[in-house]
Amino acid sequence: MVWPKPLKLFTAGPVACFPEVLEAMSFQMFSHRSKEYRDLHRDTVKRLEAFLEARRGTVLLFPSSGTGVMEASVRNFVSPGGKVLVTIIGSFGKRYREVVESNGRVPVVLEVEPGNPVLPEELDEALKKNPDVEAVTITYNETSTGVLNPLKELAKIAKEHEKLVFVDAVSAMGAADIKFDEWGLDVVFSSSQKAFGVPPGLAIGVFSEDALEKARNIPNRGWYFDVLKYIKYQEEQWSTPSTPPIPQIIALNVILRVIERIGGKYEWLKIYERRAKKIRSGVKALGMTLFAREGYESPTITCVRTPPGISGLDVYKRMREKGYELAKGYGQFKKTTFRIGHMGYMPDEYIDEMLKALEEVLDELRKGK
Repeated sequence: MVWPKPLKLFTAGPVACFPEVLEAMSFQMFSHRSKEYRDLHRDTVKRLEAFLEARRGTVLLFPSSGTGVMEASVRNFVSPGGKVLVTIIGSFGKRYREVVESNGRVPVVLEVEPGNPVLPEELDEALKKNPDVEAVTITYNETSTGVLNPLKELAKIAKEHEKLVFVDAVSAMGAADIKFDEWGLDVVFSSSQKAFGVPPGLAIGVFSEDALEKARNIPNRGWYFDVLKYIKYQEEQWSTPSTPPIPQIIALNVILRVIERIGGKYEWLKIYERRAKKIRSGVKALGMTLFAREGYESPTITCVRTPPGISGLDVYKRMREKGYELAKGYGQFKKTTFRIGHMGYMPDEYIDEMLKALEEVLDELRKGK
């Protein structure tokens, strides 16, 4: 077999896994219809309910990436031909628009300049102009630009207009706070390979009773991502309709236990906050600026503007040569930015080493070496 060269990962995902995760995933497989699996599934769901403060929401596990649940949100909770207000602050908001369109629904777009969040007053104005939309989509953390949307405030506005709130929390869940019940969210989804530091293959979805009631009256929800089918299997068997990714669920269960051991959700979120601040400070100390608007920086990924005359692609390539996998700039900003992920297993010394290597790379590129 050909294994990739080992690199220290500062990526947008998949990310480096915690040692406890790697050890746990070596466990021998067992049937997903067995008592052992039912116990694992139930325990993992209950821990997620607590972490996401979703006592009134239904937490489900899906054998997919987060994009699968993004599609499920449209197929299950928006009427055929219905309108959805899609907020866009970067590439993954644009993906949500494409998913809405490809599933026969109509996107109404609220797009802001990359690097900026959607502000509550902007959402309020858009909803006043489009009172017939059924739902609002919000990218909580935009991976392409390193911007964190003010989810709590945006959800409040959407609820004042009596709209369902769909949240792409793929690169936010596990690093940014989510209060599902208190903030009045209806659909929130994420993936295992981001802030929880687990390999890809598992998606998490949380659904409100308002959303589920809507689904009961929507035809052609599909088969693989029919949320009501998942609920039936979970209620009757504590399992999933098709084979779940058992190793990833074991790994997520382990991480949720680690979070509990270190003092709970908010101690865990502080780790991400400190890590993000350390990287942002280090980048600024090297004379660079951030792409994200001040005050809305992501806790999971930092998008950095490259210095004049230096390509972000060159920074990425040179850092790989030194043993560090960063993330390229995304889309139209591929040459003018690069990104530093701060998710998963990342001791402080890795950050110090990476910033030192980045300083060397910038010096080499400036000198034309």
